[in-house]
Amino acid sequence: MAEPQRIAKLLARAGVASRRDIERMIEDRRIAIDGQPVEKPATLLTSLRGVTVDGKPVKEPAPARLFRYHKPAGLLTAARDPKGRPTIYDRLPRDLPRVMPVGRLDLNTEGLLLLTTDGELKRALELPSTGVERSYRARVFGEVSQSALEDLIHGIEIDGIRYGSIDANMERRTGRNGWVEMRLTEGKNREVRRVLEHLGLQVSRLIRTAYGPFPLADMPVGAVDEIRQHDLVAFRKSLEEPSRPGDGDRGAPRRGGGAAPAPGRPRGGPPRSDSPRSAPARPARPPAHRGPAR
Repeated sequence: MAEPQRIAKLLARAGVASRRDIERMIEDRRIAIDGQPVEKPATLLTSLRGVTVDGKPVKEPAPARLFRYHKPAGLLTAARDPKGRPTIYDRLPRDLPRVMPVGRLDLNTEGLLLLTTDGELKRALELPSTGVERSYRARVFGEVSQSALEDLIHGIEIDGIRYGSIDANMERRTGRNGWVEMRLTEGKNREVRRVLEHLGLQVSRLIRTAYGPFPLADMPVGAVDEIRQHDLVAFRKSLEEPSRPGDGDRGAPRRGGGAAPAPGRPRGGPPRSDSPRSAPARPARPPAHRGPAR
């Protein structure tokens, strides 16, 4: 018999919403078991039999799916915006299943945004404790020494907020303009921009080039593809493995090294000049797209 689990965890695994959103839905009495509203997120269940959301039965969790999306600048990472600004959901292909963003990219930040059908996978990818590395390239204007960038490896405090270890390097410079590469394992709000601005740099363009072992590579802007299941399963197993002594020098296990898993074939969007640099992905068969249109 299956081990009882919290209803919020089961629903997150089924792709209904994140745990936090599910807790809000329970407060709003939108979730019921056999017609009776659930009172507590800690309710334990062995299956989702009889569970409904807004009166509709919830299917048992399907295998998690993970997608890469080359987010353009100018889109919000949100389901909707009160001000009417465009969001990623306005541009995603209609034949995608219901997906949730892993973390978020600011309105004017572009590059790799991971999307998943599984709330537990989303949580594992986002938590700083799992040490999943994010990589960025920033086009900057101003003067900064390489030693000041290297000092970020020890973390930095700005306006009372502590930012963890950042591996930063001046990739290239032309006069007072340059490109800075940064790798970090946190995802605090506007972290990269705030740290660079604190160093006296103006950020004119910010691109996420990788998330864990998944690279942006040469994906066209606006394109979406799916990570192969066997690569996703292998990655999830790596998250469960204890860190070994000597794994990285930043105090947390790095999950971004090694060869990148082969994603599916990207769809949509023309190639772009001045594209972000990252390791090229191996060619792969196109993904199978399932699930209802949103």
